[in-house]
Amino acid sequence: MDFINLLSLAIIPILIAGILLYGTYKKVPTYEAFVDGGKEGIEIAFSIIPYLVGMLVAVTVFRASGAMEFLMNLAAPFFASLGVPTEIVPLAFIRPISGSAALGMTTDLIATYGPDSYIGRLASVMQGSTDTTLYILTVYFGAVGIQKMGDALKVGLLADLIGIIASIVIVMILFGSA
Repeated sequence: MDFINLLSLAIIPILIAGILLYGTYKKVPTYEAFVDGGKEGIEIAFSIIPYLVGMLVAVTVFRASGAMEFLMNLAAPFFASLGVPTEIVPLAFIRPISGSAALGMTTDLIATYGPDSYIGRLASVMQGSTDTTLYILTVYFGAVGIQKMGDALKVGLLADLIGIIASIVIVMILFGSA
C-alpha cells in the first residue's frame, strides 16, 4: 500500500484524535461536549421533520396533479429550439424542488443513454451545478423560524437558472450539441 492510500485511510482517525487531544489540552470536557452536540443534533432533526414532511407532500401533490408535466411540455419546445435535448427538461425543472427525484432522473438518463452520451454528461453536469433550493428554504429556514424568505427564494432560483444555463453552455462547448 502506498503512502497516499495509507494517509487517506488514517486521516479521519488522526483528525478525531487531534481534536480530542487539543480539547483535553485546553481543559474542555470533550466527552460532555460530544454528548451535548449529539443532543442538539437530535433536537434539530426532530424540529426539521414537520417541514420535511410538508415539503415532501407538496412535491408529491405537484407531480401527481400534472402541473409538473404541464410545465415540462410547455418548456420543451423552447429548450428544443435552443438545441437542448427535451429529455433533460424534467431534470431542469425538478432539481430545484427535490434532490432525490432529480438524482433518480439523472440515474435513469444515464442508464438509458449512457454516462458518456451527450445527455448523460449534460444530466451529470446539471445535477452538480444546481441545488434543491425549495427544499433548503422549506426545511432549514423553517427549522430556525425564518418567516420572510422571498429574497432568498429569488436568489436561490436565479442561482439554479444560472447553473442550468451554465451546464448547458459548458457541455455544448466541451462535447458539442446532441
